Amino acid sequence: MALEVTDATFSEVVLNSDKPVVVDFWAAWCGPCRMVAPIMDELTTEYQGKAVITKVDVDENQEYAAKYGVRNIPTVLVFKNGEVVEKQVGVAPKATYIQKIESHL
Repeated sequence: MALEVTDATFSEVVLNSDKPVVVDFWAAWCGPCRMVAPIMDELTTEYQGKAVITKVDVDENQEYAAKYGVRNIPTVLVFKNGEVVEKQVGVAPKATYIQKIESHL
């Protein structure tokens, strides 16, 4: 399972990580988000120890969604050294997320 991140833990988990971090901005009511969730869970297993796969519920945690301009969900951002290096808005095939992660390992 992807690691749940909140506004309170975002800085520590995402911005201060020494590994690339994938952040899936989602909401429980969002149908397309439910299509991305199993992909993120698979990536969590496949990239264990190499990248951190996280998710942020935008209904409960709006600070960083607003800071990074998340207007549509699902939006997946990849962070490296505290900076956004990749962005995917909307559902994409698993291969798309893999490519975005691999290019920053």
